[in-house]
Amino acid sequence: MSSSKKRSAEAAPEAKKKKRKTKFQQDDETLDMELGVNTLFNRLDNQLLADHLAQKLSRFGGDLSSIELSDLTVSANSIHDTTSWQESRTLDHLPSFLERFSEGEESLKRTPKKKGSPHTLIVAGAGLRAADIVRAVRKFSSKDNSVAKLFAKHMKVDEQVAFLKNRKSGIGVGTPARLIELIENGALSLDNLQRLVVDASHVDQKKRGVMDMKDTMMPLARFLARQEFNDRYGDEKKPLALLFY
Repeated sequence: MSSSKKRSAEAAPEAKKKKRKTKFQQDDETLDMELGVNTLFNRLDNQLLADHLAQKLSRFGGDLSSIELSDLTVSANSIHDTTSWQESRTLDHLPSFLERFSEGEESLKRTPKKKGSPHTLIVAGAGLRAADIVRAVRKFSSKDNSVAKLFAKHMKVDEQVAFLKNRKSGIGVGTPARLIELIENGALSLDNLQRLVVDASHVDQKKRGVMDMKDTMMPLARFLARQEFNDRYGDEKKPLALLFY
């Protein structure tokens, strides 16, 4: 082998290594670890979000057929564009975000007529994070209108079923698997539901968000693609807003 060919053969792995490093650096550039948020979501409109979801599905749904993956895909038309919101997507700004993409504070405080029938569901990747979100949105609760804790960390399913049957809740906060279970056993009613909010921007200390792990991304995808929601995304008569915070 000539010396020039040998040098380029040796350089190839180095170039590949540099390319990989650059990609990770670009990923890290969107992370604000001081705030614990991925700022990428400030810039993703509904089409880019749909593409982002599809990429994550392809990455983590390798054991699924193309038809199964297609069934879990959320179209751009189903997603509400929130790029007009340019504040940092931290917990303290979440109430303002909800007010911006609803009819305002009073509408979020309104007590539902039916028990266990929230107007807003906020979906988080883990119980501890969901508990933090509950605290962040308590300004919209009252004596007769509780924020429902719909995740595994604090309550058993039976306790949550009893809570939903006996209390009125305008806002429910939960994890995908538990929300699905409560919908399927009839405790959580979707009759009054106006918006689904995905806690997408938050990242943990390992720089992972709800879409960055198979254990959280796949249940989220199955939840968002439920037929009850698909039938209403973009429906003019009874619209359901899908928002990514």
